[in-house]
Amino acid sequence: MEIKYPLAKQTITNEEIDALIEWLKTYPRLTMGEITKEFERKWAEYIGTKYAVFVNSGSSANLLMIYALLVTGRLKKGDKVLVPAVGWGTTVAPLIQLGLEPIMVDVDPFTFGIDVYKCERELEKNPGIKAILFVDVLGVPANIKELKELASNRKLLLLEDSCAALGSKYDNKMIGSFGDISTFSFYFGHQLSTIEGGMINTNNEEIFEALIMSRSHGWGKELSQETYDHLISENDIDDFHKPFTFFIPGFNLRGTDLQAKIGLGQIEKAEWVANRRHENHKRYMKNLDRYCDFQCPVLGPVEDRVSSISFGCLVRENSTRKEIVRRLVDNGIETRLFSAGNLGLHPFWKQYNKDFSNFQVANLIHSNGFFLPNYPELTLDEIDFISSVVIEGVTHEH
Repeated sequence: MEIKYPLAKQTITNEEIDALIEWLKTYPRLTMGEITKEFERKWAEYIGTKYAVFVNSGSSANLLMIYALLVTGRLKKGDKVLVPAVGWGTTVAPLIQLGLEPIMVDVDPFTFGIDVYKCERELEKNPGIKAILFVDVLGVPANIKELKELASNRKLLLLEDSCAALGSKYDNKMIGSFGDISTFSFYFGHQLSTIEGGMINTNNEEIFEALIMSRSHGWGKELSQETYDHLISENDIDDFHKPFTFFIPGFNLRGTDLQAKIGLGQIEKAEWVANRRHENHKRYMKNLDRYCDFQCPVLGPVEDRVSSISFGCLVRENSTRKEIVRRLVDNGIETRLFSAGNLGLHPFWKQYNKDFSNFQVANLIHSNGFFLPNYPELTLDEIDFISSVVIEGVTHEH
């Protein structure tokens, strides 16, 4: 069956590719350089943080986020971190890889983000918890106000995986500006793309400097002159060895100026993309109310902007999902199961943690959740048609 309505479309337009070709004809530097720095400055300004660090993927962003907190002493090996049962594998994997202890928590039935009340219960049982890592699932903001209050009251770090939430807003502030540190992904199919790529945002200078050293082998070339001179002096490094001195055990997770050049063009249309996705998301909510469960942003004095990648649906029976999926496929509408579902059911987690908790909401998402297309070019009429196919699948079962 021909796919008429894909889940995701290329966000880099033909016009942008033509402009990139013209730029390439000037034979510019392609590895990380000044254009990357410009992209970082503009992304930090867009999100509303002091600093942004561009890396080669959102997964690398999550890895460096955790590593920078270790390097700066904000976390140490063996520390416990609360993580949501619904997210992506590389939301949780860096904690395991770097010697911390993730404690998985079920998600709430409204935002599908980490459940604040269940976090409180875990905190009562585990006094060694040092941080909460939350995900704005599919671009729907988590219950951030209560998460911030909980983190503040318990003196916990708040880590924000915004990889799938580019352009979303909570309480009129950009997602990615709430945590001590946040991450984004520019993978194909996300709201904005640099082919591959990721970004880490923070307001803390020490964390920022740990990020830029960790990203590039552990050397200090990109540090402020004051910090660089201090490290050189502190470690008694002579002028000959200065350029290639490694201050910390680092990685090579750099992006390129080629990707950053694409990213600059993506920022120019970021607001249009986010607003269109938000309008689409609201149309789905209106159409499918009473027929499906779905993510609902927290109600507050200001309407949250949900710049969702896809619209996540949840039905009450697995057989209903099968019927809906069959009808979607028959009508050329691409769908898939809900993200990674319950991460606690995946082999990587079972190998790490032999105690499998029964996460009621995450399990339901795993067995009965599915995606519907959302991209800026999708019209409201097309959303109405896609919704009608879903409704037919639901009513067929009753």
